[in-house]
Amino acid sequence: MTETSPTAPAAPQRSNMRELTLRAVILGGIITLVFTAANVYLGLKVGLTFATSIPAAVISMAILRKFAHHSIVENNIVQTIASAAGTLSAIIFVLPGLIMIGFWTGFPYWTTAFVCAIGGILGVTYSIPLRRALVTGSDLPYPEGRAAGEVLKVGDEQGSAEENKRGLHVILAGSLASAGFALMAAMKGVAGSLATYFKFGAGATTFGGSLSLALIGVGHLVGMSVGVAMIVGLIISFGILLPWKTAGSMNSGEALTDIVDGTFSADVRFIGAGAMAVAAVWTLVKIIGPITKGIKDSLASSRARHDGREVGITERDIPFPVVAGVTVASMIPVGLLLWLFVKDTAIMHHTGSLVLLSILYVLLVGLIVASICGYMAGLIGASNSPISGVGIIVVLSSALLIKAVTGNESDTNAESLVAYTLFTAAVVFGIATISNDNLQDLKTGQIVGATPWKQQVALIIGVLFGSAIIPPVLQLMMTGFGFAGAPGASPDALAAPQAALLSSVADGIFGNSLDWSLIGLGALIGVGVIIVDEILRKTTRFSLPPLAVGMGMYLPISLTLIIPVGAALGLFYDKWSEKRANAEASKRLGVLVATGLIVGESLFGVLNAGIIAATGNGDALAIFPESFASVANWLGPIIFVLAIAGCYRYVQSKAREI
Repeated sequence: MTETSPTAPAAPQRSNMRELTLRAVILGGIITLVFTAANVYLGLKVGLTFATSIPAAVISMAILRKFAHHSIVENNIVQTIASAAGTLSAIIFVLPGLIMIGFWTGFPYWTTAFVCAIGGILGVTYSIPLRRALVTGSDLPYPEGRAAGEVLKVGDEQGSAEENKRGLHVILAGSLASAGFALMAAMKGVAGSLATYFKFGAGATTFGGSLSLALIGVGHLVGMSVGVAMIVGLIISFGILLPWKTAGSMNSGEALTDIVDGTFSADVRFIGAGAMAVAAVWTLVKIIGPITKGIKDSLASSRARHDGREVGITERDIPFPVVAGVTVASMIPVGLLLWLFVKDTAIMHHTGSLVLLSILYVLLVGLIVASICGYMAGLIGASNSPISGVGIIVVLSSALLIKAVTGNESDTNAESLVAYTLFTAAVVFGIATISNDNLQDLKTGQIVGATPWKQQVALIIGVLFGSAIIPPVLQLMMTGFGFAGAPGASPDALAAPQAALLSSVADGIFGNSLDWSLIGLGALIGVGVIIVDEILRKTTRFSLPPLAVGMGMYLPISLTLIIPVGAALGLFYDKWSEKRANAEASKRLGVLVATGLIVGESLFGVLNAGIIAATGNGDALAIFPESFASVANWLGPIIFVLAIAGCYRYVQSKAREI
């Protein structure tokens, strides 16, 4: 076994450079505050989060270059901390479910923080043995990891101050545009979304879109393959399944909007869940072999270091015995958290069996989850990696096991069992979110010549920062907006679509109301999509990511329709960039403006939530009267298009300066 994979890009040795420094940790923590808050908001709104590596790297370079003895590997530590914390915010795909089912009335700080911290730390330890299999010993592209590495390399070159400044200007332009439009929508000066409901065949369906510049940015980053796959999912759900499922309700006298929305929530999204579950299982089957080999190689490398053989700086992980020891020791706080959660509930007489089951589940399933998510991040990027599909499998499998252990308890205490399932799933989901990001960051570190063990320590620090920040932001979101479906939720409550889906799955299992025929139909559709995707991959240069199709099937059309638009804009911009002398630098500016579009609207959402929480008024910023709504409906799409055009014109002008 060689210590460095032949596929790995050459990286300089950085032993004489500052790396894991106090100023890097502090700067990473400050960036964490901003991006974690933004990710929590975006995830609750649309069920998607964004990767923070690249903007964190740019900001770090712009600041650290003002200090003496700064280095590329020190910048890498900053982006690693910010990236880990920002990614951990995906825990909000699970925890709001406890509010939605009425089990929690708020987010207890220490409980929420410890769930995030323990799950995140396990995500780090589980992904360390996978580094050789999926990073240095694999040809997976790691698009975001490579992009962040290239940004850091450019920033480390002489005379790059102007490029850093240009990148910051582009991020700022996108942020101001998206925050400005979101402000106008909150003021009711422009429409924030447009939708229509209509009869279609024997049934009915809906068509519309959220006028969200953040979604344009998401689309730019995920690319056309995911965008097209989401369109396919939309066609399946809103062009076929929804008209079919609503056909029997058209003469009920119920309002058309209620029929369509109710059928989508009760039926169609579970078909999408079935499709996503099958796609996730298929992914696991495909990567079992490489993962097993990678773990064996990691153990062999650890023994080599223990025997005193020389191992290069860029191949030094946290020793495997330490990794294994931390992993096993983490089961103690996991068990304590689970015991505290269940001890005063109606199912406390099952405490022993439930806690033991959950510990074993976290310990064993965690590695499987880390493997799936790490592989998917390497294949299509952390932003695109559909950990929600893994979340569905986690909730389904854990709920079925818990139901088997507790017998007929679900007949009388289903709510407590649902809550316990979600709490267990939250720990595993923490593993999923961090392993989804860690290998991406370790690829960046490999490119710039970082020391893996120092970066792995930084990942743990990032997890701790994120764990401290996520609970109050979640509480702020709940107080300011509330969550759709929760007791007393307002019409403007955040959809939190992933949390709603996962809690519905658990509720359906324990309430014996889950229509397995819907999931079965979704599974068949998923199999069909997998077959099409495999044929496309083997015979053409195109693909149809099955999990993206599933996402297009179960997310509301208003949230997903704009993403393919953003993907098309990103494609056109990249085609334009390819004609430039410095095509890659031009494309990076496109990535940065897309990131700015996401960050600006997300941060405004956090600010708006604070205003709403302080005033108790969901329309605290609304200054335009209701009579202005018809004008706002016209102004919304016009200003939306102009803002998009302005941002891309601006970034093109900056690209011409390169």
